[in-house]
Amino acid sequence: MTVTIPSITQNGRFEPFELQVGRGQITFHSIIHVFGHNPDVDTTEVTIWPTTGLLGHPASPTLMTVSSSSASDTSAGTGARSVFILGINGTGGYVSETVVLNGQTAVTTIHEYDAIERVTVVSVGSGGVNAGTIYVGTGTVTSGVPAVTYSAMGIGDNLALVGHWTCPAGYTGYLTYGSVTCGDTTGNQYITARLKQRGQDGIIRTAAITTIGSGTAGYDFAYPVKILSGECITATAKGSSNNNDVSSYFQIILIKNDGSL
Repeated sequence: MTVTIPSITQNGRFEPFELQVGRGQITFHSIIHVFGHNPDVDTTEVTIWPTTGLLGHPASPTLMTVSSSSASDTSAGTGARSVFILGINGTGGYVSETVVLNGQTAVTTIHEYDAIERVTVVSVGSGGVNAGTIYVGTGTVTSGVPAVTYSAMGIGDNLALVGHWTCPAGYTGYLTYGSVTCGDTTGNQYITARLKQRGQDGIIRTAAITTIGSGTAGYDFAYPVKILSGECITATAKGSSNNNDVSSYFQIILIKNDGSL
């Protein structure tokens, strides 16, 4: 539990609520930032993440493998050496672990996951960044790529930029801001981006949609979008033509459910 302390500056002035949350001074509240990036969105809808296809959830919580497209991402390599994984387990709660990489060879996780929330490089070699695309997934791994991918980290990112987030058990999320940015190769094409929300009934619904050429479309939710425990949000995009560079961002206030509040 976060300890609540007075938020009064040395000048005796109260700080903004948003800063108090960011500083961890508001009990049961935390801020979640979710960035996504897909450098090559074509005419088929894909998740805004550094690989192909649409991100889904496994049929049931499962052990996953971690691997890289580069042999340099290994325990003594010049690239990434180990990664921290935060995910959702079979009870809907957070679970985490650190995995030591072995290049293109799969390393199996200790925990079973229903969703992967974050993957971060925590140790590197002389290169300072991950040399290949790092994958978390299931099934046969070929040249470091699993048959089914549940998270991916682009080359050199040191963080999985995946436009997807699942609300853990015992919490409620409130989406306060979102955006999508597009850059294309010709200036006369566009993308159609969607914010999709999977409800507690398992149905995936379009919660927001925008069409944009080069530039950014931002949404400031003055009345935040509620995301219940077990629900998830995903950013997707497809282009009118190929070769669009697309990124997304979610800002979420995560509040622990408590009957006294």
